[in-house]
Amino acid sequence: MSMEIKVPPLGESVTEATVARWTKAVGDHIGKDENLVELETDKVTLDVPSPVDGKVISLSVSEGETVGANAVLAIIEEGAAADKPAEKPAEKQAEKPAVAAAPVAASEAPLSPAVRRLVDENNLDPNAIAGTGKDGRLTKGDVLSAMETPSPAVTAPVAAPVTAPASAPAALAPRTDQPREERVPMSRLRQVIARRLKDAQNSAAMLTTFNEVDMSAVMAIRAEYKDSFEKRHGVKLGFMSFFVHAVIEALKDYPAVNAEIHGTDIIYKNYYNVGVAVGTPQGLVVPVLKDADQMSFAETEATINSFGEKARQGQLSMADMSNGTFTISNGGIYGSMLSTPILNPPQSGILGMHNIQKRPVVVSGKDGDSIVIKPMMYLALSYDHRIIDGREAVSFLVRVKQSIEDPKRLLIGL
Repeated sequence: MSMEIKVPPLGESVTEATVARWTKAVGDHIGKDENLVELETDKVTLDVPSPVDGKVISLSVSEGETVGANAVLAIIEEGAAADKPAEKPAEKQAEKPAVAAAPVAASEAPLSPAVRRLVDENNLDPNAIAGTGKDGRLTKGDVLSAMETPSPAVTAPVAAPVTAPASAPAALAPRTDQPREERVPMSRLRQVIARRLKDAQNSAAMLTTFNEVDMSAVMAIRAEYKDSFEKRHGVKLGFMSFFVHAVIEALKDYPAVNAEIHGTDIIYKNYYNVGVAVGTPQGLVVPVLKDADQMSFAETEATINSFGEKARQGQLSMADMSNGTFTISNGGIYGSMLSTPILNPPQSGILGMHNIQKRPVVVSGKDGDSIVIKPMMYLALSYDHRIIDGREAVSFLVRVKQSIEDPKRLLIGL
């Protein structure tokens, strides 16, 4: 039986991908779950595996071509035997006449044919372009980004006529590089991040509310159970799982924070997909814990650790980063004491965690007030004021604070 292999869902805001490299040729045998082709988007490199065991009958597109979501990539005959003289794509490429190439000997990762062609045709040095693909590999988007940022030689200012208007925007004015400066093209991923953050500021009525939380109870639980937790579940007990589950309980009480605006409608989400912002050398990415309310603490920690490892290796897929309903960002791991996080559209809320610092705190007791030293953390909730009222935002943050300061609430649903 013949089966069409199509472009998988590419995720939010991504409409097309580039065929970077075929790993199989027509006539080759391919095993179930074996990779057939690599696709590149502005965000990630995707592997498209075969759902069946069989033979590659045809390839519908060539390397370097752009394809849309759900487009047919190839046809596989399930259960068919491979042709004996199966020729690998790499061998076919070797038979083609060599093209004069830019110096790439110093590149640490091989270039896909699509990227190689762009580099060769535009006489670019791949060593001067930051790669955002898997294992730091250059993607087509990286090269296009470099091409869109002209070199200083191309942008050398031409003498303007005397009548030229003096009110031209400063951001568009030509600029001569200085000897102690270095011009580096923005990667495609960084451009996407920049555009999305600016779009969030332009479209949402963003406001931030703050609170502080006493981390004593959570830290005591970690200290008491961290060894037995890791021994039983094979993963360390971190702070993030407490905050994920505290956020979920708060979202249940204040559903507007888990909603989004779509035109003149409000879409309330009856599920809890919590994004966890992860910093990588290429930029910030937000993998999503799908149905996080169904996860145990151990499952939450294991999934977050898996996302962190995949992010470091450049292996996060679009599916990993799609369909989030709320985001948590932890700037505290970098030492941040306080910040105002920016929304991750179309979401309406994002929680910012910060550094834990010991501070003097006034505590009321039977004998009156006293000053004690406690490990405190500032929390920041940025929200879209078009859909979330100030009362809801403040109450949501207080609800998170209550769950963290008294974690037993998470166990008995209070």
